[in-house]
Amino acid sequence: MDEAFLAADAALISGQAALVALPGRGLPPWLDRLAGRGWALLLPVSVAVVVAAIELVPAVADGLAWFALVLVPPGAALALGWAMRGARPAYAAGAVVLFAVAIADTGGAAGDAAAAALTALSAVTLGRLLAGGVPAPWLKAGIVAMAVVDSILVFGNELQGPNAVLNAAVPAPGLPQLQYLDLHYASLGYGDVLVAGVLGGVLAIERRPQAPGAALVLALSILWDLLFLHFRTVPATVPVAVALILLELRR
Repeated sequence: MDEAFLAADAALISGQAALVALPGRGLPPWLDRLAGRGWALLLPVSVAVVVAAIELVPAVADGLAWFALVLVPPGAALALGWAMRGARPAYAAGAVVLFAVAIADTGGAAGDAAAAALTALSAVTLGRLLAGGVPAPWLKAGIVAMAVVDSILVFGNELQGPNAVLNAAVPAPGLPQLQYLDLHYASLGYGDVLVAGVLGGVLAIERRPQAPGAALVLALSILWDLLFLHFRTVPATVPVAVALILLELRR
């Protein structure tokens, strides 16, 4: 592990941990009718389905790149304007600024940082929505199940190929990649930040302190990333799931 990787990885896992502290609580009344425990399956199933789909039809990755380009910026705007703690409608304009920087400096350090921020913020919105619409026990089970599926795929060398195809997908020349977080020397998949946002949403809905949960995720991530001494890829969902289990045992 060289210094560039360590710096990029530190920024990514710090951002992932911060997502646990950000989500607020509550669901718009008009979404109540869509609530249900079935949404908890989104976490583990999304990983397996995306990997299988790209393995069978690599062009799916291009579709996902476009899907992320269209939906991530509005999701980030919702986070700044509504979903995160301290949000204000006027702050949603910050997503426009981030998107403009991501386009203007696509492939550059500032552009990649802005793109990563957009992608991470959109996970705050999803985390709050899922926590507000899914019974907490089911969502907790979904977090753990996602980490298990992720670990099986990574350590079984089943994820790396499809993941490389997804990370290489570009919506169009000159447009940023928002389907994952990339800081040149290290990267995180969307599922890695989504699971952190969901944990934050669960803690918020249960009115439990989120900052200690974020600190715990960061500490576990630092220890977990020692595996990079032996592996090129590790499942970053695991520290979040372990943090959830420890928090539940303490409770």
